[in-house]
Amino acid sequence: MKPRARALPDRYGRWALVAGASEGLGAAFAAQLASRGMHLVLVARRGDLLAELQAQLTTEHQVEVRCLVEDLADPTVAEALADAVADLDLGIIIYNAAYTSVGPFAEAPEEEIERVVDVNVRGPLRVLRALLPAMCARGRGAVVLMSSLSGLQGTPYISVYAASKAFNTILAEGLWYELRSHGVEVVACCAGAMRTPGYIRSFDRDVPGMLSPDEAARRTLDGLGRGPRLVPGVVNRMTAVLTGRLLPRRWAVRLIGRNTKNVR
Repeated sequence: MKPRARALPDRYGRWALVAGASEGLGAAFAAQLASRGMHLVLVARRGDLLAELQAQLTTEHQVEVRCLVEDLADPTVAEALADAVADLDLGIIIYNAAYTSVGPFAEAPEEEIERVVDVNVRGPLRVLRALLPAMCARGRGAVVLMSSLSGLQGTPYISVYAASKAFNTILAEGLWYELRSHGVEVVACCAGAMRTPGYIRSFDRDVPGMLSPDEAARRTLDGLGRGPRLVPGVVNRMTAVLTGRLLPRRWAVRLIGRNTKNVR
């Protein structure tokens, strides 16, 4: 049997951790993993939403689900996560948590900018530093860092968010090479827009090629082992080629800016 055809628990281990799991894409990842037989550690700030998801997944898929109510911007979160999974065969780490500062950069409150950096940049660094050593010692595992098409070029009006996603893409690409010899697969998922609660709060219209969170999660998990970068969806892949390779950089940024100028 080819490695990618094996069930996820056999390939990586019985447990998966999803950071940023309370709703949207994080909840979709949790549901996809549960449907494939993975036990789950779900991490987010909103305990009520985690409890609802826990009840749903344990009922529908008969898997064990543990919930951790933690703020991924907190410097102490890494220690809490390491303690929570110390007795588990942790096979998959999905860092989906993200914070977006919307609007002109010069007008953004300082605390918003700092939170983008804390959640989107420092957060994955802390989580991976805490959890990767044990995964490498076991000699198997997988890491998904959620990035975005917006991180492939400058994206006006969500500039700091886009820059943080570029950071995650480059980090994943480097780790993909570093960790291969330890049996750990790494991929950056450069997703396009999805109609998640966070998207709905900031944008007022759909865009071509939008995938549902469930479809994006499914395609990402199906793509494990094909890293270091994955763009789910044909239209999204075409967009990535157009803005990243075919258009001059300034044209790509102007094109994106026309589409993001109405964010709120």
